[in-house]
Amino acid sequence: MTTTIILHIEASTEVCSVALSQDGQVFFERVNREERSHAKVLAPFVEEAIKVADEQGAKINAVALSCGPGSYTSLRIASSTAKGVCYGRNIPLIAIPTTAIMCVPVLFRDDLPEEALLCPMIDARRNEVYATVYDRALGVMKETHAEVVTGESFKEFLDRGPVYFFGNGAGKCSTIINHPNAHFLQEYQHPLAKNMMPLGERAWFNEQFEDIAYFEPFYLKNFVATKPKELLKNF
Repeated sequence: MTTTIILHIEASTEVCSVALSQDGQVFFERVNREERSHAKVLAPFVEEAIKVADEQGAKINAVALSCGPGSYTSLRIASSTAKGVCYGRNIPLIAIPTTAIMCVPVLFRDDLPEEALLCPMIDARRNEVYATVYDRALGVMKETHAEVVTGESFKEFLDRGPVYFFGNGAGKCSTIINHPNAHFLQEYQHPLAKNMMPLGERAWFNEQFEDIAYFEPFYLKNFVATKPKELLKNF
């Protein structure tokens, strides 16, 4: 029987994680929650995962990458690492939207109504978030966008039924969005590589692969370099 092994890489937010899955089961996972350390820990995590697979005589069939939105620098690090593995092993690249990954553990909740909409939020600093609105089948109801949060945000969905907000950008919105149909889930803060498994395997079976040479993460916003504050006084 042919098995499918996928290497999952998630480094779009403060948390960096790597996982291996085989036919619907995660059998390896590494997670680092230390901020600003992706450049230091991601490559060793990936090397360890590859070593585990090789020692078991298992062939990695594809790399699944959490493709954003998120931190510009972190996405570039993760993308370069994923591409390197794909080129080195001649295997395909799968790109999965970060906000879709965030939805996976929420969908396993027993108390989630059938008509519920999901709105994962990634902190974009100040009063802005990167957000997507999904239905329970992960159909996109509103495309990923940068939302400046006000009391009227997502009202067109909230007026129709329950909307569940979660992610590291949802906390600051809980005092701004006061609609009775708004539900805030504090326990789902960050996307994790292990939660990529069902989406990665679905993409594999549907042969939804990226052109590695031209692939770029979904940054949503262009990177803007700024001068360190301590240097500004000299100019």
